[in-house]
Formats: sequence, structure tokens, C-alpha cells
Amino acid sequence: MLPSRSVVLKMMQSQACVEHRIDDFPKPFSHQFTPHKQNDFSFAVREICSSTGKFIPGLKISKVIFLGDVAAGKTSLVNRFCHKVFSSNYKATIGVDFEVERFDILKIPFNLQIWDTAGQERFKCIASSYYRGAQVIGVIFDLSNIYSLSNCAKWLEEALACNALRPIIFLIGTKSDLLSSSAYKHVEKLATQVAQQLGAEYWAVSSRTGDGVNELFLRIAALAFEVSVLRDLHTAGIKLSIGTELVCKYNLPI
Repeated sequence: MLPSRSVVLKMMQSQACVEHRIDDFPKPFSHQFTPHKQNDFSFAVREICSSTGKFIPGLKISKVIFLGDVAAGKTSLVNRFCHKVFSSNYKATIGVDFEVERFDILKIPFNLQIWDTAGQERFKCIASSYYRGAQVIGVIFDLSNIYSLSNCAKWLEEALACNALRPIIFLIGTKSDLLSSSAYKHVEKLATQVAQQLGAEYWAVSSRTGDGVNELFLRIAALAFEVSVLRDLHTAGIKLSIGTELVCKYNLPI
């Protein structure tokens, strides 16, 4: 992964860059291919983030892990979002790498800790030790290599075994620029079936062109933020009188 500014400096920025400021709930890749049907932040989250003198979330971090086969495009995806670059020279990740990206969501500072894990079998023991505590799991496959899709359930099963609370799950197809329209439609049909089986939200992106990458990470950040704030409200003893589908989905008492 490319060198980046200090993680602490990123987290302590006075505000996020314009592209990382979220006030409107980001849309999914397709409303057909997501288990998250809400169109906005829950009333409880908007109210608490806009109120003064009430519970205000502190420095918040959510952990995102990306899993998938070797050369599925995990590192390229992270580098495209975090560094706005793409390299066609493949270099396998050894163990794990991570980045931190700062967002301002409903004017509240929020950070994604993004973990890029190795897909090689010999590094699996190292990588799996970092699965614990993930709020979001992104299972990555190569749209131009259908075999990589068949391994997604196995990758997710291993990650879920390390997490007591169910994370938000994304199934992300990379290298969309390599497929013709007809070929993509065929793969999409198979991939969305897998996404439904996994309880995942489906996305197709291209790290080479950047198509869909920023939108994907904004969506990840917004969903992670919503769940994080609701959990903090419960921990602080603030009753959630206004419901949200995420309350039930991620074991948040009302």
C-alpha cells in the first residue's frame, strides 16, 4: 500500500475533505441488490447529531476489512479511494495493510479504519487475526474471474466466526471495466444471487477508472456511522424511541 500521512493526523483534521462530508444518506449501487432499504439516516441519529446539550458521539472509528482471493483487486480498491491512484503492476499484500480515512457525517467526525488483508493461503493465519472487531466486511471478487465469486461465502464464513456481533456486509465486484455489457449482465445475475444468500449489499466498481469507488466508500461510512451511533446511544442509556431497521438487524435493543 502507498505511504500516507500519519493516521493520527488524519483522524485529528479539523474537518474532512469536501468529498468525505455526508449530510444526505448515500444511495446503494441498486435498490434491488441491498438488504438496507432505508432512504435516510434514522430520526434518532439525525436528532442526536443535530442537538446540543445531549449525547454527542466522541472520536468515532469503525473497522472495515476487505477479504477475497489473490488478485481480486482489494489493494487497488483501497489505493484508488485513499490515494486516487491505480497501478496495473500487481504486488500481493503480505499479511495486512491498513489506512484511516476521515469523514464528517451529519457534521460529526467519523473515521474508517480500512484493513486490506492478504488473499494468499500462506498468510491466512496472519490476516484472520485481524478480522475481530470488524463493523463492516467487504468481500471482494474479480468480475472477470467467476471462480473468485465462488469463494466469497468461504471468506465471509471465516470472518463472521471471529465476530460476535454481525457486521454490515458488502459483496464487491471489481474490474468492471474489463467486461462487455453482455458479459457483465451475466456475471451480475450470478453475483446478486450470491449477495442475497450472504445478506450482503452488492456493488460493482472499477479501480482503474474510479467508477463507483467513492460512492461505495461513502455508503460504507454512512451505514457504519448509523450503527455506531445507535450502539453508543444504547450504551449511554438513551432509549431508542424511534426505530430503524438497523436496530433489529444488528442486535441493538430498543
